[in-house]
Amino acid sequence: MMGITAFIAAWGTKIVEATGYVGLFFLMAAESMILPIPAEAVMPFAGFLVAEKSMSAPAAVGFATLGSLFGSLLSYALGRFGGRALIARFGKAVLLDQNDLDAADRFFHRRGAITIFVGRFIPVVRHLISIPAGMGRMRLVPFCLYTVLGAGVWNGILIGCGIVLRRHWDTILRYAKWADAVVLLLLVGVVAVVLLRYVRRRRSG
Repeated sequence: MMGITAFIAAWGTKIVEATGYVGLFFLMAAESMILPIPAEAVMPFAGFLVAEKSMSAPAAVGFATLGSLFGSLLSYALGRFGGRALIARFGKAVLLDQNDLDAADRFFHRRGAITIFVGRFIPVVRHLISIPAGMGRMRLVPFCLYTVLGAGVWNGILIGCGIVLRRHWDTILRYAKWADAVVLLLLVGVVAVVLLRYVRRRRSG
């Protein structure tokens, strides 16, 4: 029987392999917008393929980072041309609301342009940080520079983690029961957070 850890790894790797570099581009573009697609659920599997020599590390990081830039520019435009109204209208479909946008807005204005770089390493913030940048009419060249630097570093780190995991995969599978328990706890935690956010917003609504 294939454990949870092995199943997720096999499934994720097949999806990334089937979609290739173009798939990385679009998945990371979606991740840089308000869609709930975390890079942590995609890029390590690209690292698996790099370790297996089915992908090139520079190309994987490059396509993923270009996707991050593309998605961030769309979010920037969303903020510049009416972000709050659209989040209020459509955000609930992806479990985002004004509270999320307000948090990203405060984060951006508290620390300035550098948050575009730092925000790439923070879940939820990275999905939204480009919107307050657009609302604040941040200059486009620094915005693109910070986005590419932050996304490039983070994508590279995640691919590196995937490479290390793949190279030690046989060792990890020796402790599959423990790995499955950890993964199961993480999945339960994610589902619990999503449900709590949903219930909270239903009550506030």
